[in-house]
Amino acid sequence: MRINHNISALNTYRQLSINNSMAAKSLEKLSSGLRINRAGDDAAGLAISEKMRGQIRGLNQAVRNAQDAISLIQTAEGALNEVHSILQRMRELAIQAGNDSNTPTDREEIQKEINQLTSEINRIANTTEFNTQKLLNATSGTVTAATPATSFTDELATNTQIKLNGTYEGTNDITLILKYDGTNYSYSTDGGKTFTNITWTQISNGTNTVEVAEILGITLAKPETDPSTSPVMDVFVLEAAKSAYSSFSMQIGANENQTMTLDLSDMRAAALGISSSTGGNGFTSNQTVTDGTNNTPVEYALDVSNATNAGNAVTQIQAAIDRVSAERSKLGAYQNRLEHTINNLEVAAENLTAAESRIRDVDMAKEMMEFTKQSILQQAATAMLAQANQLPQAVLQLLR
Repeated sequence: MRINHNISALNTYRQLSINNSMAAKSLEKLSSGLRINRAGDDAAGLAISEKMRGQIRGLNQAVRNAQDAISLIQTAEGALNEVHSILQRMRELAIQAGNDSNTPTDREEIQKEINQLTSEINRIANTTEFNTQKLLNATSGTVTAATPATSFTDELATNTQIKLNGTYEGTNDITLILKYDGTNYSYSTDGGKTFTNITWTQISNGTNTVEVAEILGITLAKPETDPSTSPVMDVFVLEAAKSAYSSFSMQIGANENQTMTLDLSDMRAAALGISSSTGGNGFTSNQTVTDGTNNTPVEYALDVSNATNAGNAVTQIQAAIDRVSAERSKLGAYQNRLEHTINNLEVAAENLTAAESRIRDVDMAKEMMEFTKQSILQQAATAMLAQANQLPQAVLQLLR
């Protein structure tokens, strides 16, 4: 029997220390609700969990970003709703001015309202903003300048057919078939629609001078060779004019390059074709339109001083209405897409949160079972340590 080293007590103390440590860990997990409170609890699980947390927070922020993008779109679309109302009123006034029952004085009064309404369109486009950024005058975000309709693209036509692959405005993979009867040219589509009595207009881009005609919204140039005798020829296609526009990049994902670009076109009066920087040719001879932010006239309005000009104004205003309609439709499509994006992001965040929870969070019922076990072992070890400490006292019986 030994008294210098109580091996039983040492063994029991070691077990008690282990039980105390395990019970403390269980208490920590139960009180925090986390299975992993430090890297030592599960090193690999911690790394995976932190990566998931980054994705979850990124997805939740992307949802807020998409909601902000919708707010931006709604701001722009709301402004264009009023532009539509103004254009409808202007069209009504132009039709009214086209009636020769009006006196010159009557038409002057109509002209005054058209001037003011045109200025108001400028004001809306120049002042509509979201978070201090202009939305409708192509000055914020990434700005792409306007391109005039004087850029010629040489299209190769085989067997008198021109394939337009959708890269031009107003087309969607259309084939135009060119015919020539020795005197007149005509175009027909592969769907059977025929365009005859084409009106050709001479235009130049500074280098080439060609005769052009508009077919299906595409300005085509008259070919230089007779299509009835030449199986292969070159036909110039005049690319459509494009307004300036602003591009806003929206981060709608949790990672790099998960973005969406919103393009908002210039919606000022000149871009809509209802005002001009030069007078005449259907516009007033004096500057009567402001930019909407002050009272200084800087542009020429559509002229309705006679029936001919009023008729031209109706056509121009209708074209502007169509442009605003197209822009609003585009914005509506953006918004619908973003609403689906938000739904997708929320589902992804929810599922990823569930996965992260399985790694990081503690199962309270299971951990309570573990704590109960450790508590019982802790009490038992304490009791056994007391018994082990009594064992050396048996030596005293030998010393009597």
